[in-house]
Amino acid sequence: MRAVVQRVKESKVEVKGRIVGAIGPGLLILLGVGEDDSEKDCDYLANKIANLRIFPDKADLMNLSLIDIAGAALVVSQFTLWGDCRKGRRPSFVKAARPEKANELYEHFIGTLKEKGIHVETGQFQKMMDVYLVNDGPVTLILDSEKNF
Repeated sequence: MRAVVQRVKESKVEVKGRIVGAIGPGLLILLGVGEDDSEKDCDYLANKIANLRIFPDKADLMNLSLIDIAGAALVVSQFTLWGDCRKGRRPSFVKAARPEKANELYEHFIGTLKEKGIHVETGQFQKMMDVYLVNDGPVTLILDSEKNF
C-alpha cells in the first residue's frame, strides 16, 4: 500500500462540481492499494500516518502528530500510485489492486483512522475528482507499507 501524505491548511475534493469532502488543518492522504496488500498494510499505514510527528510545536519544530493537533484527514483513493513507468511511455497498472479489493482496503484504512479518533473526510472511489489543497510547509511524504514489514 502506498500513500502520499501532504500536510495541509485546508483541502477539498469535488466530483462534478460538488464538494464531497473537505477539511481544515490536517493531512491530505492519496492512497494506492496494490494487488498484494492486506488489512495488515492498512493498519500499518494508518498507525504510521496518524502518529507521524510532522506538525510544528510552539518552537516551530516538527514534534506533533495528527492526533496531537486533533487534525483531520482527507483520504483520496489513487490507483495511479501503482503506475510503473519503467518501460515505454504509458504507465502499467498491473500491480494495482482490482477495484473490489482496493475499495475494501480503502474503507478499512478509513475505518482504522476513525478508530484512532481522527475526523476523516473522503473522495469518491472510482470517480473523476478535482482535489484542491493549500499545502502547509510544504510538507509531503511518501510511504510504502511493503518497505516496512
